Amino acid sequence: MFTSHIECPKCSAHYEPDQPHQLCSCGSPLLVKYDMQKVAANMHKDVVARRPPDLWRYRELLPVVNADNIVTMGEGMTPLLHLQRLGRKVGMQNLYMKDEGIIPSGSFKARGAAVGVSRAKELGVKTLAMPTNGNAGGAWALYCAKAGIEAVIVMPKDAPTIPRSECAIAGAKLYLVNGLISDAGKIVAAAIAEHQWYDASTLKEPYRIEGKKTMGLELAEQFGWTMPDVVLYPTGGGVGLIGIYKALCELKELGWVSGDLPRLVAVQATGCAPIVRAWEEGAQQSEFWNNAHTCAFGITVPKAIGDFLVLEAVYKTNGCALAVSDEDILAAESLMAKVEGAFVCPEGAACMAAAERLLAEGWIKSDERVVVLNTGCGIKYPETVECNPPLLQPGDTLNWSA
Repeated sequence: MFTSHIECPKCSAHYEPDQPHQLCSCGSPLLVKYDMQKVAANMHKDVVARRPPDLWRYRELLPVVNADNIVTMGEGMTPLLHLQRLGRKVGMQNLYMKDEGIIPSGSFKARGAAVGVSRAKELGVKTLAMPTNGNAGGAWALYCAKAGIEAVIVMPKDAPTIPRSECAIAGAKLYLVNGLISDAGKIVAAAIAEHQWYDASTLKEPYRIEGKKTMGLELAEQFGWTMPDVVLYPTGGGVGLIGIYKALCELKELGWVSGDLPRLVAVQATGCAPIVRAWEEGAQQSEFWNNAHTCAFGITVPKAIGDFLVLEAVYKTNGCALAVSDEDILAAESLMAKVEGAFVCPEGAACMAAAERLLAEGWIKSDERVVVLNTGCGIKYPETVECNPPLLQPGDTLNWSA
């Protein structure tokens, strides 16, 4: 609506917003820029507060020009839950969880799909293709079905079963690869070059991040246009973390929030931690992580194309990057369910495990406002839960001990 141009964060090249764009000619992802004076003149807190509780309430800071092109299933404005019982148990007075598990398709990927597919529809895209670790493919397949766009999805054969089913039932062309998302990406890139499809891979089009950034806009609004002290985000491709940082910077430019930005924490698994290793070395980009493996499948990304943007967000907010073990991830997943009734995805549990570590190390203070991002519904990952209850026969009695 108020897009001014598309900009390269590396070489500062500008592109007109009315044409489809993929990467910059220099190979960098592109970012949407807005005419912030026009946004400020047309977007007001009191008006936003009266709008429907979905991500399109921030439409002046989103790239869709004609509202008729919006493809929506009511995504956005997910709960910000104060985890009081868990906070008392672990020693954090102000522990919160932004719960993306109740969003359409069961994960935060619906945000990127909603805006990305809406803009693709507006630009006249007929077929798009993407590699995925699961949830993004499921979300984009469903939104493409609603938009009338053909989706071609390639994911690792070890991806969770439920996102595969989402792709299949939505009518997407689904392929499995005997490898990682990086291998899927190479196959997709070759097919796009051959068929001239629209590339919806992570950060290879500029609009997915605009949907993801609405998590940051919602956090600010839900905290009364103030900011938390720390936000922990499970980082694979890192689009959500980049988006949250972008959103909060835009709000500061509008004058809607003030003070320091929250310290952003990129959370990875010890079995796949390229961003963590780069941050520990003070590097500006990461190196490919060999033999990547973790139970938090969504963050199994050996090399993210936007790694330099993730690291920039971490450095500029005085944040950090931290890797946690699969053992700690599964322990945190169990703890959150038992104490708060929150069945989170393993990626979200990784954030809780990281928060506990950072509290123990003194990096997080007990009275700080801390937000963990749960990026998906735990029931999409049944393989992370052991469930072997006793089998009773008709007429059996319960051997109960309190």
